[in-house]
Amino acid sequence: MEQAVFLLATDPNEPCRDVIHSRDTDLKVKVYCVTDESFTPDTDEIQLYAYANNKLYAFETINIAPDDALDVVSAIQWYASYIEFPEMEILPEDPRLDQDIAI
Repeated sequence: MEQAVFLLATDPNEPCRDVIHSRDTDLKVKVYCVTDESFTPDTDEIQLYAYANNKLYAFETINIAPDDALDVVSAIQWYASYIEFPEMEILPEDPRLDQDIAI
């Protein structure tokens, strides 16, 4: 099985506004540092969450295609390695919802 290759677009003015791109598909995943900025999920997209380096991250797809949905977790795992936090646990739901905190 061929391993997916991902690329990263970064914004020099926003250190936590990365976009993960798949080299071989149309998959794009936007990264949010939820600890440092507000985040409102788009109901038409897939969101996953993770803690790394004492920050909560949200990962949201951009114009997700059904064929690309299976690669979202791989893209996030690649990003975890990129930020040198490979043990990052990917969460299916926003953990702040359990704490009754407004998002």
